[in-house]
Amino acid sequence: MSAISPSSRPPVSDELLQRMDAWWRAANYLSVGQIYLLANPLLREPLQLAHVKPRLLGHWGTTPGLNFLYTHLNRIINERDLDLLFIAGPGHGGPAVVANTWLEGTYSETWPNVPQDEEGMAALFKQFSFPGGIPSHVAPQTPGSIHEGGELGYALSHAYGAVFDNPDLIAACVVGDGEAETGPLATSWHSNKFLNPVTDGAVLPILHLNGFKIAGPTVLARIGDEELAALMNGYGYAPIFVEAEDPGIAHRLMATAFDTAFDAIARLQQHAREAVAADPQAHLERPRWPMIVLRTPKGWTGPKSVDGLKTEGSWRSHQVPLSNIAKPGHLALLENWMRSYKPEELFDAQGRLAPAIAALAPHGERRMSANPRTNGGGRVRELRVPAFERHAVEVPAPGQVDAEATRVMGAFLREVMRVNLPTRNFRIFGPDETASNRWADVFDVTARTWLADTTPDDVQLAPDGRVMEILSEHTCQGWLEGYLLTGRHGFMSCYEAFIHIVDSMFNQHAKWLKVIREIPWRRPLPSLNYLLTSHVWRQDHNGFSHQDPGFIDYAVNKKADTVRVYLPPDANTLLAVTDHVLRTWNRINIIVAGKQPQAQWLDMDAAIRHCADGIGIWPWASNDEGGEPDVVMACAGDVPTLETLAAVDLLRGWLPDLKMRVVNVVDLMTLEPADRHPHGLSDADFNALFTTSRPVIFAHHSYPSLIHRLTYRRANHANIHVHGFIEEGTTTTPFDMTVVNKLDRYHLCEAVIDHVDGLAQRAAHVRQTLHDKLAAHRRYVDEHGDDMPEIRNWRWSRASAPAQDGGD
Repeated sequence: MSAISPSSRPPVSDELLQRMDAWWRAANYLSVGQIYLLANPLLREPLQLAHVKPRLLGHWGTTPGLNFLYTHLNRIINERDLDLLFIAGPGHGGPAVVANTWLEGTYSETWPNVPQDEEGMAALFKQFSFPGGIPSHVAPQTPGSIHEGGELGYALSHAYGAVFDNPDLIAACVVGDGEAETGPLATSWHSNKFLNPVTDGAVLPILHLNGFKIAGPTVLARIGDEELAALMNGYGYAPIFVEAEDPGIAHRLMATAFDTAFDAIARLQQHAREAVAADPQAHLERPRWPMIVLRTPKGWTGPKSVDGLKTEGSWRSHQVPLSNIAKPGHLALLENWMRSYKPEELFDAQGRLAPAIAALAPHGERRMSANPRTNGGGRVRELRVPAFERHAVEVPAPGQVDAEATRVMGAFLREVMRVNLPTRNFRIFGPDETASNRWADVFDVTARTWLADTTPDDVQLAPDGRVMEILSEHTCQGWLEGYLLTGRHGFMSCYEAFIHIVDSMFNQHAKWLKVIREIPWRRPLPSLNYLLTSHVWRQDHNGFSHQDPGFIDYAVNKKADTVRVYLPPDANTLLAVTDHVLRTWNRINIIVAGKQPQAQWLDMDAAIRHCADGIGIWPWASNDEGGEPDVVMACAGDVPTLETLAAVDLLRGWLPDLKMRVVNVVDLMTLEPADRHPHGLSDADFNALFTTSRPVIFAHHSYPSLIHRLTYRRANHANIHVHGFIEEGTTTTPFDMTVVNKLDRYHLCEAVIDHVDGLAQRAAHVRQTLHDKLAAHRRYVDEHGDDMPEIRNWRWSRASAPAQDGGD
């Protein structure tokens, strides 16, 4: 078992501990009041049912432990002048954090209608879990928060993300023992292998064991100290155990434990920083950082029993220990509970915190609730973005050259990384896929972050690397969110099928962004940017398990001012989109692009124009100029664009009189009406592109239903016929993937024949040819295991205009 040297500091004085106990009692009193009281906040008269909320919502069980830790962290800040933030992993601890921010004064500064007096206390109590008030979790409305904890498991990865590139910052992260059972939290303990003691801050994990979840015991609370210490040592931490039920003993033990932990953090950082200052090439060993295991009773200081059943130290205190106040004896039990904190000793006649107790709060931005890191870093710091045009792919004519779009993007991100190295303001995140997703050029200027052991055969690993890889989508997402929430910028790449692993995390972040727009004191945050590649249409070797494009279907359920979805058809449009998303704020930007060699359609000037509009006619691929088309061939996504253009090419040879208009969609949200999404087209613009009466054959990257959802209010919706992924997949060839989902050129041609009036009769020979082509494809693929040469070698052959005329 690893041990940390005890602190050599003198013990905390009894007088200070007594004042700290008073702060803790005040925070507990305010926490109970938030859960229960509607009026009579200082109990100046006997408690009556009219003073109690009609609906009792919130959670008491974890709250007193959080109040206890917050109190002791304030002492540490004052004595050491630390830049410290508090992350409450137990989502049900909202009353604690709100109470402490009010005691510190920050809550009243951000919400002046909740002042630090009796009137403000009443408002504080009423608003909690009340219509028009605040949630029961540590939501964006709570100053000093970057982590809501509505869904458990992400506190520790958020904490590490916050301290990356913040060398003076320490994140005290409380991990609840229920939360500790989640997979994301279990993996995030490994974040210490990625923390550079020279250039990053530190995280102090505090595993708070109060023994119970909602209705049963927790695993880590029941395995014993020896086994738990072995587990934490195995993770690479040096655990410090604190266990006490008596508050007086607990205060003394906690003060000693914090002094020991923060001494160790300072010592480890000083040693590493002095070593590197003396020799920049010095080998940087991974520190064994301290962590604290705190055992307290669940519902500490609450009712010992209710109706003869054990409550404190039991799962029964998890939520509202006295849930039926109208029951005989319960109202008196609540009043006795609240009076046990001796509010008359804590608050003066006006309801203000007694000066001797208030003096325990740190000053200004040293208050954890006022730490500017928790509000977008305290200032808007834009990312330096070099000229993306320098990376343009030369496209002399549409479809005549091939390129790997994401490799071109990777070269651009290498330069983004290079110009932002001095400010340490940008990182790349992903689950072991940076090279696989063709972003390997970034390794020209940085390495993967790595502080675990290395061997001589290792490449591209370094303590100061800026590419964050761990085979856990949850941890990558959590790191990135913590990094963004504290005001820095980043990009995450992921295989498209497996981004679903973070569906819930995406959802929580989207909700956070939605709420902070409505809070005047919240600063804007850099956008969360995804590249989804290795996508559904080119997962032929991995097969059905890797074939799922549905993340964008899920994402567009979020608020329209939060989510953007981009489906660039080639490398130059991908560059233009990447440049755009890196400059945005308070968004979640999703880019879907393939990494395989593929035909390129637009030169850079045309790509810029096309991406600026987000949607447009491609005149060089259309033959309807001067009149209304017989059919609109629409496409969104790189493979759907390829198959659409191949279908147009075939039809123009077989049916030269057929008038076709090709419409390409880069920004998927342009399909929504303008009154539903900021990027949506007006009805007039939509009708100009898609007509009001002609059939639209729409080749779409994802599930067909998404296009119908986005366009269902449009005038021509009944004529929109969408081809996309229909949950048919297997290990097969790239083209066969489109065939089994009826997204291929032959099925698109057949759809045109089916839906253009009068064409079915005069194009019967074409339909027969299409059937013959599909049959030949099936035979060839089954025999040769590859696509037919006419598919593999196809080129667009009907360009009537150079590539720069490629936008509407």
